[in-house]
Amino acid sequence: MVTVAAQNFFIEAQPYALEFDPAATALIVIDMQRDFVEPGGFGEMLGNDVSLLRGAIAPTIQVLKAARETGLFVLHTREGHVPDLSDAPPSKLARGKLETGIGDEGPMGRILVRGEEGHDIIPDLAPIDGEPVIDKPGKGAFYATDLGDILQARNIATLIVCGVTTEVCVHTTVREANDRGYECLVLEDCVGSYFPEFQRVALEMIKAQGGIFGWVGTSSAAISALQSAASVAA
Repeated sequence: MVTVAAQNFFIEAQPYALEFDPAATALIVIDMQRDFVEPGGFGEMLGNDVSLLRGAIAPTIQVLKAARETGLFVLHTREGHVPDLSDAPPSKLARGKLETGIGDEGPMGRILVRGEEGHDIIPDLAPIDGEPVIDKPGKGAFYATDLGDILQARNIATLIVCGVTTEVCVHTTVREANDRGYECLVLEDCVGSYFPEFQRVALEMIKAQGGIFGWVGTSSAAISALQSAASVAA
């Protein structure tokens, strides 16, 4: 890992290049949990094609590697609830009228319950020492968590966003961040949805109207910019 002094660089993105200071930038990897992205998990049990999410894993691994080498602050999130489900609103528990839902036994333990196998982040993207894991009860990473305090303590201004699903937890977190003044770059090949049309529209919404919620870019563009930043600091 190198330490990058305060200096601005650019990542090619849409609707235009994003200017960022690595010292004030964080990578946030959203909900890459076993129940969502692994075969045999809750997502597949609901009839979803998890390969549509798994395509985001390999590029996210490369972005995570580059972020660590550049010295970016890295965070991870997990959606889930305490075992007694006291932090899950009744409306969420009732949503979908599923035969097997939140708190019930699923293929990898109790569904969306903290401490269960399915709640874990996949091994390929597992956090390392110093990378906070934000356990969130909702779709957005700011709601009922200390994410805002953590980012403020480090003077973070820009978020590079990876994870799943694009139209739900990724989008909600980006909208929350936008309302709080953060610049957000979503890497289109590092996010995924069970529904290809939702993926397309969600990304279009982020970058529409001059970037109403933020920027959309690629893993290759982000890695190139991070490598440039690391080379300057070396």
